[in-house]
Amino acid sequence: MEEFYKLVNQIAQDKIEFNQGSSLILNHSNFEFEFVFILLRNYIFNSIPEKVNYTTDTYIQAIASIPLKPTFTPVVILKSFRSKIAFNKLETLRKDEQQKTIIALLWIFKQTDIQRRNTECKNGCGHDWHNN
Repeated sequence: MEEFYKLVNQIAQDKIEFNQGSSLILNHSNFEFEFVFILLRNYIFNSIPEKVNYTTDTYIQAIASIPLKPTFTPVVILKSFRSKIAFNKLETLRKDEQQKTIIALLWIFKQTDIQRRNTECKNGCGHDWHNN
């Protein structure tokens, strides 16, 4: 499963184009929704500096710019509920919503990690994944 850690970070750092990268993840022979979902949830929560309610302008803007139809269930959930509640709901969606959920979360992580790299990590951070 190590390959998913690397893929997600390469996508976030624009080393792999977003659509190509999300396709690589979703079509990977070892893809397991629960594993990738938890990975992305943890990455998103760690990349957001506001740990009280896990919202920042970057997080809110990332949700607003998810490259999916705004009427898709994962997008509606992310826009309608506080982050922790939304993630609990996303985790239990039907199987036919799982790909859209991963795309939405991957996009959010990409945006929040860009912000973190441009602020907190601008002058070096010690995150080994930002040095790859």
